[in-house]
Amino acid sequence: MQPEGLLIVISAPSGAGKTTLCRGLTQRFPALQESISYTTRKPRAGEQDGVDYHFVSESVFRHMVAEHAFIEWAEVHGNLYGTALATIEAARQKGVDILLDIDCQGARSLKQRGVDGLFVFVVPPSMAELRHRLESRSSDTSEVIERRIVRATEEIRESRWYDYIVINDRLDEAQDLLAAIVTAARATTGRMLARVGKMFDI
Repeated sequence: MQPEGLLIVISAPSGAGKTTLCRGLTQRFPALQESISYTTRKPRAGEQDGVDYHFVSESVFRHMVAEHAFIEWAEVHGNLYGTALATIEAARQKGVDILLDIDCQGARSLKQRGVDGLFVFVVPPSMAELRHRLESRSSDTSEVIERRIVRATEEIRESRWYDYIVINDRLDEAQDLLAAIVTAARATTGRMLARVGKMFDI
Protein backbone atom coordinates (compact mmCIF):
# COMPACT_ATOMS: atom_id res chain seq x y z
CA MET A 1 0.00 0.00 0.00
CA GLN A 2 1.43 3.32 -1.06
CA PRO A 3 1.38 6.04 1.63
CA GLU A 4 -0.02 9.44 0.82
CA GLY A 5 2.54 11.84 -0.58
CA LEU A 6 4.52 13.84 1.96
CA LEU A 7 3.90 17.60 2.03
CA ILE A 8 7.15 19.44 2.77
CA VAL A 9 6.67 23.09 3.73
CA ILE A 10 9.78 25.28 3.81
CA SER A 11 9.81 28.92 4.94
CA ALA A 12 12.56 31.46 5.53
CA PRO A 13 13.24 35.19 5.58
CA SER A 14 14.07 36.64 2.18
CA GLY A 15 17.79 36.13 1.57
CA ALA A 16 18.24 33.14 3.88
CA GLY A 17 18.94 30.80 0.95
CA LYS A 18 15.65 28.93 0.89
CA THR A 19 15.42 28.79 -2.91
CA THR A 20 18.92 27.33 -3.23
CA LEU A 21 18.20 24.73 -0.56
CA CYS A 22 14.94 23.74 -2.23
CA ARG A 23 16.72 23.36 -5.54
CA GLY A 24 19.30 21.12 -3.89
CA LEU A 25 16.56 19.04 -2.30
CA THR A 26 14.87 18.34 -5.64
CA GLN A 27 18.24 17.30 -7.07
CA ARG A 28 18.72 14.77 -4.28
CA PHE A 29 15.12 13.53 -4.53
CA PRO A 30 14.27 13.59 -8.26
CA ALA A 31 10.72 12.34 -7.64
CA LEU A 32 9.99 15.27 -5.35
CA GLN A 33 7.57 17.63 -7.07
CA GLU A 34 7.78 21.37 -6.53
CA SER A 35 4.53 23.24 -6.17
CA ILE A 36 4.71 26.37 -8.30
CA SER A 37 3.03 29.25 -6.51
CA TYR A 38 0.93 31.96 -8.10
CA THR A 39 2.04 35.54 -7.55
CA THR A 40 1.17 39.06 -8.61
CA ARG A 41 4.74 40.31 -8.37
CA LYS A 42 6.80 40.99 -11.47
CA PRO A 43 9.36 38.38 -12.57
CA ARG A 44 12.96 38.97 -11.54
CA ALA A 45 15.78 38.64 -14.05
CA GLY A 46 16.03 35.03 -15.22
CA GLU A 47 12.70 33.90 -13.77
CA GLN A 48 10.29 32.07 -16.06
CA ASP A 49 6.51 31.91 -15.92
CA GLY A 50 5.36 28.40 -15.06
CA VAL A 51 8.82 27.44 -13.83
CA ASP A 52 9.61 29.76 -10.93
CA TYR A 53 6.08 31.09 -10.40
CA HIS A 54 2.80 31.47 -12.21
CA PHE A 55 2.88 35.25 -12.74
CA VAL A 56 -0.67 36.61 -12.88
CA SER A 57 -2.45 39.94 -12.57
CA GLU A 58 -4.08 40.95 -9.30
CA SER A 59 -7.53 40.63 -10.87
CA VAL A 60 -6.83 37.03 -11.91
CA PHE A 61 -5.45 36.25 -8.47
CA ARG A 62 -8.46 37.76 -6.70
CA HIS A 63 -10.77 35.74 -8.93
CA MET A 64 -8.93 32.54 -7.91
CA VAL A 65 -9.34 33.52 -4.25
CA ALA A 66 -13.08 33.99 -4.79
CA GLU A 67 -13.23 30.55 -6.42
CA HIS A 68 -11.44 28.97 -3.41
CA ALA A 69 -8.68 27.78 -5.73
CA PHE A 70 -5.91 28.23 -3.13
CA ILE A 71 -5.05 26.02 -0.19
CA GLU A 72 -3.32 29.10 1.23
CA TRP A 73 -2.56 32.61 0.09
CA ALA A 74 -1.05 35.72 1.62
CA GLU A 75 0.15 39.23 0.89
CA VAL A 76 3.91 39.61 1.30
CA HIS A 77 5.84 42.84 0.68
CA GLY A 78 2.86 44.26 -1.20
CA ASN A 79 2.47 41.25 -3.51
CA LEU A 80 0.05 38.32 -3.42
CA TYR A 81 1.21 34.69 -3.30
CA GLY A 82 -0.89 31.53 -3.31
CA THR A 83 -0.68 27.73 -3.55
CA ALA A 84 -3.21 25.98 -5.80
CA LEU A 85 -5.31 23.43 -3.91
CA ALA A 86 -5.68 21.15 -6.95
CA THR A 87 -1.89 20.78 -7.30
CA ILE A 88 -1.45 19.60 -3.72
CA GLU A 89 -4.39 17.21 -3.68
CA ALA A 90 -3.48 15.55 -6.97
CA ALA A 91 0.13 14.94 -5.96
CA ARG A 92 -0.63 13.58 -2.52
CA GLN A 93 -3.32 11.20 -3.76
CA LYS A 94 -0.81 9.75 -6.22
CA GLY A 95 1.73 9.23 -3.42
CA VAL A 96 3.98 11.97 -4.79
CA ASP A 97 5.95 14.01 -2.27
CA ILE A 98 5.47 17.72 -2.88
CA LEU A 99 7.59 20.70 -1.86
CA LEU A 100 6.05 24.02 -0.87
CA ASP A 101 8.36 27.05 -0.74
CA ILE A 102 6.09 29.54 1.04
CA ASP A 103 6.27 32.37 3.56
CA CYS A 104 5.33 32.18 7.24
CA GLN A 105 1.81 33.50 6.73
CA GLY A 106 1.00 30.75 4.28
CA ALA A 107 2.65 28.06 6.40
CA ARG A 108 0.79 29.18 9.52
CA SER A 109 -2.48 29.08 7.57
CA LEU A 110 -1.83 25.45 6.63
CA LYS A 111 -0.84 24.56 10.19
CA GLN A 112 -3.95 26.17 11.67
CA ARG A 113 -6.14 24.31 9.19
CA GLY A 114 -4.64 21.03 10.39
CA VAL A 115 -2.94 20.21 7.10
CA ASP A 116 -0.61 17.25 7.64
CA GLY A 117 2.89 18.22 6.57
CA LEU A 118 6.56 18.54 7.45
CA PHE A 119 7.26 22.16 8.39
CA VAL A 120 10.88 23.38 8.13
CA PHE A 121 12.17 26.89 8.80
CA VAL A 122 15.50 28.10 7.36
CA VAL A 123 17.42 30.84 9.14
CA PRO A 124 20.60 32.72 8.19
CA PRO A 125 23.61 32.50 10.52
CA SER A 126 23.19 36.16 11.53
CA MET A 127 21.32 39.33 10.61
CA ALA A 128 24.59 40.81 9.34
CA GLU A 129 24.97 37.92 6.92
CA LEU A 130 21.35 38.23 5.87
CA ARG A 131 21.87 41.91 5.05
CA HIS A 132 25.00 41.02 3.07
CA ARG A 133 23.10 38.43 1.02
CA LEU A 134 20.25 40.82 0.29
CA GLU A 135 22.62 43.56 -0.81
CA SER A 136 24.62 41.12 -2.95
CA ARG A 137 21.52 40.22 -4.98
CA SER A 138 21.42 43.78 -6.35
CA SER A 139 17.73 43.29 -7.12
CA ASP A 140 16.19 45.48 -4.41
CA THR A 141 16.44 49.13 -3.44
CA SER A 142 17.85 50.14 -0.05
CA GLU A 143 14.33 50.87 1.15
CA VAL A 144 13.12 47.39 0.17
CA ILE A 145 16.15 45.78 1.85
CA GLU A 146 15.40 47.62 5.09
CA ARG A 147 11.81 46.39 4.97
CA ARG A 148 13.01 42.84 4.42
CA ILE A 149 15.38 43.08 7.40
CA VAL A 150 12.58 44.28 9.67
CA ARG A 151 10.30 41.57 8.31
CA ALA A 152 13.00 38.92 8.84
CA THR A 153 13.04 39.56 12.59
CA GLU A 154 9.27 39.04 12.72
CA GLU A 155 9.49 35.89 10.60
CA ILE A 156 12.27 34.30 12.65
CA ARG A 157 10.04 34.56 15.73
CA GLU A 158 7.60 32.31 13.85
CA SER A 159 10.19 29.52 13.68
CA ARG A 160 9.20 28.28 17.15
CA TRP A 161 6.15 26.36 15.86
CA TYR A 162 7.87 24.69 12.89
CA ASP A 163 8.89 21.03 13.18
CA TYR A 164 12.53 21.68 12.30
CA ILE A 165 14.93 24.61 12.02
CA VAL A 166 17.87 24.59 9.60
CA ILE A 167 20.63 27.19 10.03
CA ASN A 168 21.98 27.97 6.56
CA ASP A 169 25.56 28.90 7.40
CA ARG A 170 27.49 26.40 5.30
CA LEU A 171 25.34 25.48 2.30
CA ASP A 172 26.56 21.88 2.00
CA GLU A 173 25.87 21.15 5.67
CA ALA A 174 22.44 22.78 5.50
CA GLN A 175 21.58 20.71 2.41
CA ASP A 176 22.69 17.50 4.14
CA LEU A 177 20.56 18.31 7.19
CA LEU A 178 17.50 19.14 5.12
CA ALA A 179 17.85 15.90 3.14
CA ALA A 180 18.18 13.92 6.39
CA ILE A 181 14.99 15.51 7.74
CA VAL A 182 13.05 14.53 4.62
CA THR A 183 14.47 11.00 4.64
CA ALA A 184 13.44 10.48 8.26
CA ALA A 185 9.97 11.93 7.68
CA ARG A 186 9.36 9.47 4.86
CA ALA A 187 9.88 6.54 7.24
CA THR A 188 7.70 7.50 10.21
CA THR A 189 5.55 4.76 11.70
CA GLY A 190 2.38 6.61 10.77
CA ARG A 191 3.35 6.60 7.10
CA MET A 192 4.78 3.09 6.93
CA LEU A 193 2.56 1.00 9.22
CA ALA A 194 -0.16 0.24 6.68
CA ARG A 195 2.44 -0.83 4.12
CA VAL A 196 4.25 -3.04 6.63
CA GLY A 197 0.97 -4.57 7.75
CA LYS A 198 0.13 -5.57 4.22
CA MET A 199 3.64 -6.92 3.54
CA PHE A 200 3.57 -9.21 6.58
CA ASP A 201 -0.18 -9.72 6.93
CA ILE A 202 -0.32 -8.32 10.44
